[in-house]
Amino acid sequence: MESPSDWEDRLARWQDELALFEQLDEAPWVTLTRAETETGVSRSALRSWYRNGEIRSRLVDGPNGPQRLVRLDAVIERAAASPRIQRRAEREVGLEAQVALLRHRVDQLELRLAALERK
Repeated sequence: MESPSDWEDRLARWQDELALFEQLDEAPWVTLTRAETETGVSRSALRSWYRNGEIRSRLVDGPNGPQRLVRLDAVIERAAASPRIQRRAEREVGLEAQVALLRHRVDQLELRLAALERK
């Protein structure tokens, strides 16, 4: 059984390898989790894209076994070409704008309420 320090050493080596990949390729190779977080593309879409050859991927040894990496710029480029993802992004931007508008209106109502309470 591995000790915690063995696991931490393995994790540190793996992170060093990821940093080396970024230095060698200029464009970062990232885990599927990071690609999903940074782009909003689902993991199933990412898997479909690399299996169909639409984006490049590579397997590297990770701290818990083989880890799939994809190029972040390729994911961003492929996502930009997807009408479905673009519609979702537009909806999210629309929702963000609605939330900002509602926050502004709540702020105005709070100011009015405070003014009424002072009277």
